[in-house]
Amino acid sequence: MTKLIKRTSAFLLSLIFLLNMSSAGMAETTVSAEVGFIFNTLLFLICGFLVMFMAAGFAMLESGMVTSKSVSVICAKNIGLFSIAAIMFWLVGYNLAYGIPEGGYIGKFIPWSDASKIDTGYADGSDWYFQMVFCATTVSIVSGTLAERIKLWPFFLFAAILAGIIYPIVMGWQWGGGWLAAAGFSDFAGSTLVHSTGGAAALAGAMILGPRLGRFTKKGEAAPLKPFAASSIPLVTLGVFVLWLGWFGFNGGSQLAMGTADDAIAVSKIFINTLLAGAGGVMAAGAVTRLSGKTDVVQMLNGCIGGLVAITAEPLMPSPLAAILIGAVGGVIVVYGTKLLFSLKIDDVVGAIPAHLFAGIWGTLIVPATNTGANFGTQLLGVIAINVFVFVVALIVWSAMKATMGIRLSKEAEMKGTDVSETGVIAYSIRD
Repeated sequence: MTKLIKRTSAFLLSLIFLLNMSSAGMAETTVSAEVGFIFNTLLFLICGFLVMFMAAGFAMLESGMVTSKSVSVICAKNIGLFSIAAIMFWLVGYNLAYGIPEGGYIGKFIPWSDASKIDTGYADGSDWYFQMVFCATTVSIVSGTLAERIKLWPFFLFAAILAGIIYPIVMGWQWGGGWLAAAGFSDFAGSTLVHSTGGAAALAGAMILGPRLGRFTKKGEAAPLKPFAASSIPLVTLGVFVLWLGWFGFNGGSQLAMGTADDAIAVSKIFINTLLAGAGGVMAAGAVTRLSGKTDVVQMLNGCIGGLVAITAEPLMPSPLAAILIGAVGGVIVVYGTKLLFSLKIDDVVGAIPAHLFAGIWGTLIVPATNTGANFGTQLLGVIAINVFVFVVALIVWSAMKATMGIRLSKEAEMKGTDVSETGVIAYSIRD
């Protein structure tokens, strides 16, 4: 028995020694350039198709938020804008952003072409795909705001301009190494570059287009609910869950690397903070609306998006508690931002402007609270520069389109519903 114990002890000590040696070796080992290339490329591709799935989330959310006589057009807009974004980002968008001189303002008007090399760290095609779905997300933000009264093909034209020119220019200012990057601006995954850009373009369009017929009373209050009742709250809820899932690719993929243990840990932290910020937005919006007497499920859903948008500017550095608080403020901003738009008689059908523009500004400005490498002055500069540029250019484009081809449906077409007037395909046989 004594010999057995000694032999067993010797075996265990040897095993522990070997495991320690193995662990030490693993700590010192780094993967080859080719293996790192593969892991980084996989991160872009996997997170990219998660972000692409957000297109389905936007389609569901918008289809549920509009009245039942405008659902088919929402579906057409979402599949159309995604296709337009893909074509335009290949044709000109990518090189407008990444062909920019260091510290410059605008890149090159040429199509993208693959030039992958191992030493770049990832396949060029994976980066193009990942950045393209960000571009499509920006355009999707505009779609829901202008629903139920805009003509389909003028919207498609604006989508092409936003995806091919406006968004790539501001993207290049930061992620392409342009002047904002040189100034020290920080926007990890695009609270301002993506979400505020889409929100600012949507705001300009809503102001030029005007509200739906009968949407507001003379006092600026929302009209009675029934004529504008959402077609499907369950569909909106499902859409928000799909968006929330896609956001893990949106923020996690923006780490831009998965070739080391540190990168893997960082992506995991980003996932946690993204989850908690969305949860904070949901509960804060629900609590605030409860103060007025009833818990508004639509505001809870949009509060989730507001929380996710807010954390997008810096999802890595905050503690979990800070992420919840940042998201919670985003949810509160959505509630009061919606009331502000009502008072101004600006008709945002899905609530995209408060959730993306207003919460995006908040998320970008709060970055220095958790990231000591950023400063408030530079963050404010970036927020002002991007939002003013996008809003002014979009306002000019919308105004020019209104004066030439027209962007709004006739009164008769709007009363019939966009499904009848624009596609001839009726989504639901029983309509409001």
